[in-house]
Amino acid sequence: MSKLLHLPFLLLLPLLSPPRAGAASSHHHHLRSLHFSLFQQETINKTGYIVVDGVAGAGVGQTTTPFGTIFVFNDGMTVTSNASSRVAGIAEGASITSSLDGLRSVSFAKITLRIRGLQGSISIVGGTHNIKPVDHPVVGGTDDFMFVGGYVRSSPVDLEGVTVVYKIEFHLYWPPYAANGPSK
Repeated sequence: MSKLLHLPFLLLLPLLSPPRAGAASSHHHHLRSLHFSLFQQETINKTGYIVVDGVAGAGVGQTTTPFGTIFVFNDGMTVTSNASSRVAGIAEGASITSSLDGLRSVSFAKITLRIRGLQGSISIVGGTHNIKPVDHPVVGGTDDFMFVGGYVRSSPVDLEGVTVVYKIEFHLYWPPYAANGPSK
């Protein structure tokens, strides 16, 4: 009889054991996704402004702002790095310089999109580095981007002159229950 008491435990043992080394899981396997790039065109004192001066560290430069600086922006997002190309989105948000070297900040933005037959907005938040690529998590969306998740990667393209350009790569995923988003 004691052997019968161990039977349920033996049947559950494979479920309780950790996955084998080398076993892979694809957590994006059943999700609808959309991947594309746009270019954020930011012109100092036209689409982006310092609204609070920082207090210490690096001075205001082409790629730096003092610690504590609050910078707000409302930038067009074009389909190529050329500022005169078609605008497919608007990025509006703020960054607060969070490092004494003036290169890093905490940023949040709402990105309104009209792309590939979809329209709506996504919200992102996270740390930004002014001269290195960085990933920002997508924390929400509206309209066709409702329930979207994923991330955007921001990479500097041109940091010279009055207008700076960043390549923004979108990696968006919709859960199975989302009614909106790209077709399957």
